Amino acid sequence: MQFVPDLKLGWMNGWVLLALFYILFGLFLLNCPKPIVKKLYSVKGWSKREYIFSAIGKPYSLACVGLVIMSPLKIGSAFFAIGLMFYALGFVIMFIALFEYRATPADQPVCTGIYQYSRNPQWVGLVLIFFGAAFACGNGLAILLFFGGVGFYHFRILGEEKACLATYGKPYQDYINTVRRYF
Repeated sequence: MQFVPDLKLGWMNGWVLLALFYILFGLFLLNCPKPIVKKLYSVKGWSKREYIFSAIGKPYSLACVGLVIMSPLKIGSAFFAIGLMFYALGFVIMFIALFEYRATPADQPVCTGIYQYSRNPQWVGLVLIFFGAAFACGNGLAILLFFGGVGFYHFRILGEEKACLATYGKPYQDYINTVRRYF
């Protein structure tokens, strides 16, 4: 692993992994009812602090994405194999969570399926996807920036959970009391 590997555009760069995810995620969103998409991206009920910390995390994430796009995949190396395993696991978790989310009416909290094991499986999946892509490129700086973004995005999760508690009340509080935030 290099802290900053040689950066260049290429056909076998980390962008391939990110493009696969974003294309399938975009297709998923196009096939979702509008109330579900609105619920997915709602910031209703967030405090100013949660909103600011989430916004601070975005440049870290964008820098990580930029580095992954410009970094060649370390095909044939242990970094590539291990990164691909993290990526694949995250991909599966993310899409299982999204389909469960879509199957739940917009006026109800999502508490079934994979959500019985994590209150935020979409975030767990997304973390594994981006970590896996950066690791498959062997880019230490991208990984470092990624973890910086994850730290700030934790506040986004707190805002989402606070909004769900305000919206769904006691059933969501019971859910919080029985299911861990991440895993």
